[in-house]
Amino acid sequence: MNDATGGTPRGTGDLRSRMLEAAEDLLEESSDNDVSTRAVCEAVGVKQPVLYRLFGDKNGLLTALVAHGFERYIGRKQRLAVTGDPVADLRAGWDDHVDFALSNRALYRLMFSPALPEVPETAARIFEMLQRTLERCAAVGALRIPAGEAAQTILAANVGVTLSLLSQPERFADPALPTRVRDAVFAACLDESAAAPAPEEDRLAAAARQLEAQLGQRNSPLGAAETALLLVWLDALQRPAS
Repeated sequence: MNDATGGTPRGTGDLRSRMLEAAEDLLEESSDNDVSTRAVCEAVGVKQPVLYRLFGDKNGLLTALVAHGFERYIGRKQRLAVTGDPVADLRAGWDDHVDFALSNRALYRLMFSPALPEVPETAARIFEMLQRTLERCAAVGALRIPAGEAAQTILAANVGVTLSLLSQPERFADPALPTRVRDAVFAACLDESAAAPAPEEDRLAAAARQLEAQLGQRNSPLGAAETALLLVWLDALQRPAS
């Protein structure tokens, strides 16, 4: 039951979820990708002081909505199948990213182009999840560049093409565009073919990258000091010759 003076009602956790759901619904319906705190409060039948106690202000509400969106996105990613083919898993992850955006258009725009003071910490987890998949690619010798660099490249491209689809649907109307961008970016980051032998220096760097990734996937028989020294050497082998 709500306090007539605007006090926080019982069942605050449930009320917080309802307010986030109302904010998301109103955001999806909005013509200017904005939502008012008054409308959110009216949608759940509370006074505005309740929202201020739960979220601080409008920015707090939007930050919480973004964090909620990333949690939902992460849960969806965690339900994707992990197969013995990490490159296929990477493709599925890219396609699922686009599908999430098309199913949550306004929320996605807020999540990935936020006009907020700071991005919630949960956003960093999607980068970590992508990097883990790329480390699996490296462990089977399918990565051309370090996993961290590949994660930056792939995520930036995935977000960029998806925001283009959402913000300029008339200009970017080709449904095959995300697949073309995906294939072009993957070709730059991944090496799935052994048709042409790589130069000796490239093969050495690839072998070092593969061994480094494998060390991160399983317990090393080496001690901590030996492992640390080996990682230093492997890092050096992956650098371009001066």
